[in-house]
Amino acid sequence: MYYFIFICNNIILQQDGNKYSVPQAEEPPIAVQPWTTLQELPDFNGEKCTAYSITTPPKDGLPLGMVTMDLRASFHVLSKDMYLLAGKAQELLYWDSNTKFCGFCGAPMKRYTAISKRCTNCGKEIWPQVAPAIIVRIIRPAVVGDGGDIIEPEKILLVHARNFRRKDYFGLVAGFVETGETLEECVVREVQEETQLTIGNIKYFGSQPWPYPCGIMIGFTAEYVSGEISLQDEELSNGGWFSKDNIPNIPDKMSIARKLIDDWLEK
Repeated sequence: MYYFIFICNNIILQQDGNKYSVPQAEEPPIAVQPWTTLQELPDFNGEKCTAYSITTPPKDGLPLGMVTMDLRASFHVLSKDMYLLAGKAQELLYWDSNTKFCGFCGAPMKRYTAISKRCTNCGKEIWPQVAPAIIVRIIRPAVVGDGGDIIEPEKILLVHARNFRRKDYFGLVAGFVETGETLEECVVREVQEETQLTIGNIKYFGSQPWPYPCGIMIGFTAEYVSGEISLQDEELSNGGWFSKDNIPNIPDKMSIARKLIDDWLEK
């Protein structure tokens, strides 16, 4: 069985030289307390999987060869499928820890299925909730002269959000979907609120689970229509138009932001 074990946002991995893997054993490699919830997960390559969290490392330290690693960082050392399963495990553990009591009557909740709970008093059922967010790549077309010469090259809008972990890179405009709006309406609203720009030709690009802690990122592409950049100071600290030959530091390859940017750079 594979054991996805978390300490806060860190996952415990088995290290063998430069190789890392999710611990695989017949019994939990770190003691499970009577109150610990074991979260059932889908099988991986025919092997059963489960997840649980611990509040502090064992007093005697982690078992030999095991290390902790930030979940985001594990993207670079685990296979894509294993990383996605680790993300699912983290989301379900987060959901479990935040739904101990019924939001309607306050009674304790009891696990009903692997991904649902039922109130022990009123019978209300709940499932994990996912917070959808959009992210959009905005391109300003090249300016072409009367003779066909390119006066100004095609450029991409890149911004630095104040909540970025790293202070030296730029990403794309993003934001959470509000109740009652479509994904496309959210794209238009977020771009207007954060940059004061008008955009058009909005197209779906792709999506990505984002277990930090329970989101899904839905990617779009769009074209600049009009306006001058005026950044929303509460959200963004910097931003501007960048051509392909002066791209600043951008998010790493684990993110859909990077996939959107790379897709443009490769065209």
